[in-house]
Amino acid sequence: MTPLELLVVHSDELGMHFGGGHPTDQRRHQMAVALMREAGILDAPGVRYEPAPPEAMPDEELARVFAPAFIRAMRRYSANPVLAGEPQARQWGIGGDNNAYPGMHEDSARSCAACGRAARAVATGEAVRALAPSGGAHHGMANQAQGFGIYNETAVAIQVLLDSGMERVAYIDMDVHHGNGTQWIYYDDPRVLTVSVHESGRYLFPGSGFPAETGGAQAPGSAANVALPPFAGDDAYRRALAEVVVPVVRGFAPQAIVTQNGVDHHHLDPLSHLITTMPLYPEIWRTLRQLADEVCDGRWVALGGGGYNPLMAPPRAWAALAAEMAGVEVHDPLPEGWRQAMRDAGSEDPPLGWTEDAGPEPDVDRDRRAAEGTDRAILESRIALGRFYPAVQP
Repeated sequence: MTPLELLVVHSDELGMHFGGGHPTDQRRHQMAVALMREAGILDAPGVRYEPAPPEAMPDEELARVFAPAFIRAMRRYSANPVLAGEPQARQWGIGGDNNAYPGMHEDSARSCAACGRAARAVATGEAVRALAPSGGAHHGMANQAQGFGIYNETAVAIQVLLDSGMERVAYIDMDVHHGNGTQWIYYDDPRVLTVSVHESGRYLFPGSGFPAETGGAQAPGSAANVALPPFAGDDAYRRALAEVVVPVVRGFAPQAIVTQNGVDHHHLDPLSHLITTMPLYPEIWRTLRQLADEVCDGRWVALGGGGYNPLMAPPRAWAALAAEMAGVEVHDPLPEGWRQAMRDAGSEDPPLGWTEDAGPEPDVDRDRRAAEGTDRAILESRIALGRFYPAVQP
């Protein structure tokens, strides 16, 4: 039986519902899938859309990644959020960014189920590539919630691939925030390479992801980090991919790739200081697809991620990601049906083109400092990783 080119696993209600003006916003992945549908991507040959599993991932499957005591605590605060006022809730990461609410455990575990389903399709050969656009929580630890999520969905996808019998899985994190949870969960596991390109932890949450973080004692060379300076833009991401990500992943030779495709480095995103633009994103997706085709026969599990101006970068970026994964060409103008849906969702002036973007205001001094900082960041990463991956030696 010929495998699918792409399986898309999604349901509009997926995601966390913290409320109270919390930065998480389901419109970002809802409008992305709406554009996939309006642009004909989901109807292309070899593509299948599948509603996410209606059930939460069972505790025994979650426990392949997370501490049983942590899962019990999340169930407890989910069932009775008033208990989250007790001091020990903080040790589990509940409070602040991750406030408890009824159904919290179920929401997060159902997102994990969607990501697990996508990974399982690739692991079994049902699909060459799979996309779960509502997934991508990457800060959570094995025993603590962090960063707008409860359970770490990227780690779940990786673990499903490992449990299928794969011996090497590469994880590539393009989000503006360091993929700290995923890195630390697998820091001593030589089967998993974690690669993260992000704004430096000197300036942005979670305060980690420096070049010296290259893997634990049991897995040297299993982590790679490019920590970019504030106001780095498109060229910085292109260089990070070409000079670090691609050669390191080639050297690791994985059997499958998992990517977190956050676009919160966009210049209009309110939660970072980087200034990438819409034309960059199709380039990133093309590079990732070519890399997967080269090193692991195309096996690729893609998840969403950050993007906190929900009607700006994420919808078009993730629909373009689906198009690249499906091998579908898309063309301007954007479908008018989708533009109307964007108006209904709150966008006053929806874009006409896939990569339409006025870009950041020019600033010669800012861009010079960012370019110099990018030179240093990439050099530091290449020096740190060169003893494990000769192809990146400066």
